[in-house]
Amino acid sequence: MAAQAEPTFEENLAQLTQIVTDLEQGDVPLEAALAEFQKGVKLSQKLQGTLSKAETTLAKMMDDQGQVQPFESDDKAGANHDN
Repeated sequence: MAAQAEPTFEENLAQLTQIVTDLEQGDVPLEAALAEFQKGVKLSQKLQGTLSKAETTLAKMMDDQGQVQPFESDDKAGANHDN
């Protein structure tokens, strides 16, 4: 069985947007609304984590004057220290 691909940031954001729209309309039964709310909270946390990782990556690439600096991922940096 093939592993299902992880949804992209944009797909998760679209799903969260749809959940918010559905809940704002107010015609979702209470139990379904609670389940959707919980799903939305999890999506929101996942999206925030993705944004935090992206921000950290960008910060590593920029110097104090905002200039781009050469960047090695943690994987490459770790591999270089082993040699």
